[in-house]
Amino acid sequence: MGRIKTSFVKNVAKELYSKYPEKFTTNFNENKEIVKQLIGLKSKKLRNVIAGYITSLKKREKAG
Repeated sequence: MGRIKTSFVKNVAKELYSKYPEKFTTNFNENKEIVKQLIGLKSKKLRNVIAGYITSLKKREKAG
């Protein structure tokens, strides 16, 4: 079982993913840099959680 993501993280990640689906990949490190470029977050932890959620969304899309 994974950690529970807050609704803020989910909303931001889904919004970014819906606007820029072609930019994101299944690679977490690439997604982390893309999130860093798109939104200037000061918090590394929040950026990483958003990038991780986007990575899981991309993997889910690819599998199904």
